Amino acid sequence: MANFVKLCKTSDVKAGCGKSLEINGKAVAVFNLDGSFYALNDICGHRGGPLGEGEVDGKTVICPWHGWRYDVITGANELVPDYPTQKYELKVEGDDILVDI
Repeated sequence: MANFVKLCKTSDVKAGCGKSLEINGKAVAVFNLDGSFYALNDICGHRGGPLGEGEVDGKTVICPWHGWRYDVITGANELVPDYPTQKYELKVEGDDILVDI
C-alpha cells in the first residue's frame, strides 16, 4: 500500500534541475524534466554522491562526484547496468510533490 508524504513544492525544483532532500530519514533526489517530476534515491551507488546536486542532461543525471550517470525516469545506471538506483513513486497534488517512502 502506498504511503505518500509531502516532499516539497513544485516551485522548489527548477526545470531541468534536481534537488537533494531528506524525508523520514531517507535521502531523496527530486527532478523536474519540463514540468514532469521524478524521485530517486539521492545516494549514488559508486561513492555516495548526492544525485540531486548533479547536472541534468536530458533525462540523465550525472553524479557530481565521479560522473556516474542515471536515468532520472527509471533509476537505471547508464554506465554500470547492474547498479541501478531506487526509483520512488511520486505524484503531484496542486503545488505539492508527494513521494511514496
